[in-house]
Amino acid sequence: MPAQTTSLMHVRLDTSFEHPAPVRVIANAMTGYIAKLGPIWVEGQIAQLQRRQQTQTVFLTLRDPLAEVSMQVTCPRSVFDSMAVPVTEGARVVVFAKVDYYVPRGTLSLSAREIRPVGVGELLARIEQRRQLLAAEGLFDPAKKRSLPFLPGRVGLIVGRDSAAERDVFDNSRRRWAGVDFRIEYAAVQGRESARQVIEALHVLDRDSTVDVIIIARGGGALEDLLPFSDEGLIRAVAASRTPVVSAIGHEQDQPLLDLVADVRASTPTDAAKRVVPDVADEIDKIVSFRDRSRSLLAHTIRREEQGLVTMRTRPVLAQPQRIFEHLSAVTDEWVARGRRSLDHRLARATDDLEHGLARVRALSPLATLERGYAVVQSAAGDVLTDAEQVAVGEHITVRLARGRLGAVVEDAELESRQVSPHEEQ
Repeated sequence: MPAQTTSLMHVRLDTSFEHPAPVRVIANAMTGYIAKLGPIWVEGQIAQLQRRQQTQTVFLTLRDPLAEVSMQVTCPRSVFDSMAVPVTEGARVVVFAKVDYYVPRGTLSLSAREIRPVGVGELLARIEQRRQLLAAEGLFDPAKKRSLPFLPGRVGLIVGRDSAAERDVFDNSRRRWAGVDFRIEYAAVQGRESARQVIEALHVLDRDSTVDVIIIARGGGALEDLLPFSDEGLIRAVAASRTPVVSAIGHEQDQPLLDLVADVRASTPTDAAKRVVPDVADEIDKIVSFRDRSRSLLAHTIRREEQGLVTMRTRPVLAQPQRIFEHLSAVTDEWVARGRRSLDHRLARATDDLEHGLARVRALSPLATLERGYAVVQSAAGDVLTDAEQVAVGEHITVRLARGRLGAVVEDAELESRQVSPHEEQ
């Protein structure tokens, strides 16, 4: 859009002490003056940026970097979102806007119709846009960060040739651990070829199986000098590397995109050396401290166990161990005696029961009856005779005595009248 020039008409209000102008007249006059100004291009730095969800308007505060002057800017959300490169706070922009005078509050503001980032602001906006795209792909996910080895066998270093960053990393690493081994790949750390050379050096070190960690280092510089370390190709190469990468670009306030994708971000090259290489003196001090603590803990444990043994030995069960056997022996003897008494008692009762049963059996035995003079008479067929009518005179019979048998012939049979028992009468 071509540049526009504006001019204000000189309008004078006739006022005096006796005839002052009301506030509304002055406000309306100012509105007319400002309306004649028309749209203008304004350059400044975004000091504040507010995007409210409830409204379709974005509110900005535009500040002059060389003076303590600022203005409020309102921008339709559709205009702000349609920008090719999003802007953030701190970005330098050029705004095409119309000046508005809000009569109820008596405030001036700019109503933006177009916003364009310029200079460093444009660079920051482009880097921010790239950061959002790469973050959406998950390249900056903390879960993908790899831990550094405690004691790397070889450290890969990508720096500029004869640079201060190389000396800082090398000297501080050797000071911490004199035996540290480096493989250095030199690359341009600024300029148009910087990103390509750093990527090539990264591939060389990543293919070396003896390199355990890679440091990419550069000293501080302007934002334009650090742009190669926000290159998308370099970011993707670091994300794809199998070797852990440490970013040591610029100073504490500098943060290229390489810092976000690297496994570890060091604030300076010196800090990178401290993070990658352990301090031998500190580690020796830790070992000595751990050894002293271990000895103290072991001695304390031995003393505690010895005291426990002394305490246990003073207990009666250990001081006079035979007492427990004497007690158990007495208890055993008591149980044996009780068992014997119980067995004898049971045997005596069983003997008495057998004798009583034998006496009853003997008393009821037919043999005992025979011994008292009785006999059992049987017919020739072997039937026991209980009535004289069961045999005839001249019939052979057998008489069984208590001892032996007799054969006899019936010579006479004397019959007796039978007495009927009361039971049979019924």
